[in-house]
Amino acid sequence: MKKTAETAYRVPLFDRIFPPKTIVLANGHSVKQPRSRMPLITLIIVALIYMSIRLTGFDLGIIARRGHQFTVILTQIFSPDVFNIQAKTFESFGLNPETVNFFSIFDGRWWEALWYTMQHSFAPNVFGPLWDTVRMSVLGSFIGATIALPIAVAASTNINRNRVSVTIIRLILNIVRTLPTLVIAKIFALVFGLGTFAGTMAILVFTLGVITKMMYESIETIDMGAFEAMESFGANKFQAFWSACMKQILPTYLSYCLYALEMNIRAASILGYVGAGGLGLLIDERIGWRDYNGLGTVLLMLFILVVTIEQLSQYLRRKLS
Repeated sequence: MKKTAETAYRVPLFDRIFPPKTIVLANGHSVKQPRSRMPLITLIIVALIYMSIRLTGFDLGIIARRGHQFTVILTQIFSPDVFNIQAKTFESFGLNPETVNFFSIFDGRWWEALWYTMQHSFAPNVFGPLWDTVRMSVLGSFIGATIALPIAVAASTNINRNRVSVTIIRLILNIVRTLPTLVIAKIFALVFGLGTFAGTMAILVFTLGVITKMMYESIETIDMGAFEAMESFGANKFQAFWSACMKQILPTYLSYCLYALEMNIRAASILGYVGAGGLGLLIDERIGWRDYNGLGTVLLMLFILVVTIEQLSQYLRRKLS
């Protein structure tokens, strides 16, 4: 005996509290116009903003009194000492500081003064940590991306039919991605000691979590016809995947690797805050000494490195596509 259930329309709570307005048309029929929810939404948003201000201690007065300091600090940061040529430096190379202008760049003495300033700026102290940042990023990204591929295959439901193992692998990956890179670097710094090795391990784990997540989602969208045909001919899963699926996912995989490298260059620059090497220690040191001109030099060199890596990565991704 079949049971039939009639689905009745449930009036929303808002319409029960604020009944719709009845409008009588010219032909005698009537329609109900629901009340606008905008006043209620606006009231809720205003209440949430007010509670947020009270809970966070946000104070516009502090911004009004201290906001100009932000401009002062930014002005010093955007005036890195690597380009801050002093008047006495111009004089030592036979130039009058009062007459130096844009056209002075065509004078060889101006370039000599600039080179002297660069040599005596904070820039020479940046090259070592900057190189450490590059090494940590490249090595951690390479090892992490290499390990990520087989784990991504094992976490793909269309390749691995064992639901239990897939669930366990994805659970572990979710835990890894939940931990911030700085926390991972701090843990490795405590385990392996301070230095670039801890930073490399932190980047490795971060890269592993990110690329594995993106890769198993990509693998689950590929055409499985060739894979199933290879298995029907007696090939094992590895042979079938390598022959039938690898060509489909290789461009995507390499693109993800390059994207991870871009992110890791930026992330590695702050790992020094927890003792994992790289530029983070210099950044923390310059901020502590209120040397914002030196900080500007560090950030300028990091910016040049990031832009270079990003342009190279975009060029390679275009070739892959």
